[in-house]
Amino acid sequence: MLLDVPKQIEMNFSCKDKEQIEAHGLSLAQVEQQLERFQKGFAPSDVVRAARAGDGIERLSSQMIETYCQAFEQDKDKYVLAKFVPASGAASRMFKDLYDYVDSDKSIEECPQVSELIDNIDKFAFAAVLDDKLKTQGGSLSTYLAERKYKQIVKTILQPDGLDYGQSPKALILFHDYGSQVRTALEEHLVEAANFCVNRDKHIHLHFTISPQYLDKVQSLLNEVLPRYEATFGVKYDIQLSVQKSSTDTIAVNLDNTPARDHKGRLIFRPSGHGALIENLQETSGDIVWVKNIDNVEKDALKTGDYKYKKALCGFLLTIKQKIDAILFDIESKDYSESLKQRIKDFCEKTLRVKLRCESEFENNESYFDYVYSLLHRPVRVCSMVKNEGQPGGGPFWVGESNPRLQIVEKSQIDLSNEQYNKVFLSSTHFNPVDIVCSLTDHIGNKFELNAFVDENAGFISEKTQQSAKIKIQERPGLWNGAMAEWLTFFVETPIDYFNPVKTVNDLLKAAHRPL
Repeated sequence: MLLDVPKQIEMNFSCKDKEQIEAHGLSLAQVEQQLERFQKGFAPSDVVRAARAGDGIERLSSQMIETYCQAFEQDKDKYVLAKFVPASGAASRMFKDLYDYVDSDKSIEECPQVSELIDNIDKFAFAAVLDDKLKTQGGSLSTYLAERKYKQIVKTILQPDGLDYGQSPKALILFHDYGSQVRTALEEHLVEAANFCVNRDKHIHLHFTISPQYLDKVQSLLNEVLPRYEATFGVKYDIQLSVQKSSTDTIAVNLDNTPARDHKGRLIFRPSGHGALIENLQETSGDIVWVKNIDNVEKDALKTGDYKYKKALCGFLLTIKQKIDAILFDIESKDYSESLKQRIKDFCEKTLRVKLRCESEFENNESYFDYVYSLLHRPVRVCSMVKNEGQPGGGPFWVGESNPRLQIVEKSQIDLSNEQYNKVFLSSTHFNPVDIVCSLTDHIGNKFELNAFVDENAGFISEKTQQSAKIKIQERPGLWNGAMAEWLTFFVETPIDYFNPVKTVNDLLKAAHRPL
């Protein structure tokens, strides 16, 4: 529970401040709570042990994969299927090495990442459009390479009068070359969805979160390509584009925890991280929703196996959901039989791996079953886990000393100065590649209020630079970390072959993205 905010913090807000807060969609009370959180900080995650195959992470046999794929095919038409793609960020970090090169006096030989790009420039899907842009400047890709005009090539990739990739979202970057066509990252998600996310009416529900400044460009691309993909796959795309709500932003503070202000004296608000997207997920048109990052796509040659796992994960989810739904219906019918109690006990302990409270703790059957109902009446998620080969990302852990539960925990949430927690962290073998399938509706088809299942204590505070001054910012619990903390959670191991993120431009040179 939050403590009372010191009165002087409230008194520091002028009428103009309060108007700015309200215009941002926030209340004064919310901002005061954020300020207190800066003072108190966030408690580190209470990780007990790393989840491993056989201890929190399911490893599916080939027969089980086939069984769950069949379950998916058999039951998918009972639900509205959808795909949710966080695609808000700019691709600037993807091109960091290129910016470092053009902003310095370094030679190409001193910049190995840029040298690799130049040496393989013809292998990128954007090579042809880059050549077209260079021709408008009086040259061409081949002539600029021959004349060693490397900085001009790199600038044309980055700058607005060229491809403008430095200030474009990853959704609009050309990722893959198929000879007869090239595809952006966004288009690859259109293709993916057409292979496992088609509803019985042949509609595909896709939700992309986009930064406001890119909405028009994304919509323009969709207007151009959707007719082609709809004709190719015989489907109709229902696309939702949404932005992270300003009401989810958090106030920034100086290092002494006083509200930070810009050069005009206005309060500084910053986006509160991808955890704010839980509200966008709430608006997704689907009962069953796959969540996958915009940059984690591969070329068609690798997609078939990936589709199979997508279907198997969903079949796994539907099998569990149907058991939960049956129990909830039985509880609602007030069938307080011993056989139901035993079924609940077996399901919770063997499938959920949750230790139930003793019946003797409750006044009567009704209060006990109310407790069970509240335990099971929640959204469900099945999260892909891949073996950790040095990639950053949230890991699977058992959290909570008294009754451990499965959670995805980020490194920033763990107190690594604590010897015990550090040992647990270092023992982790898997991480989450942000490939999740979710059930957002209950047994009677009502959508859950997702904000009710957020662990507000799972955020974190970090330092940033604002106009050369150090400030502190606050991020809300991450979308697949604290924002889904109170969901019913399952982890399933999947092959790392289907994890192919593009974090730097040269990742597009890896086998999963290269032409055959």
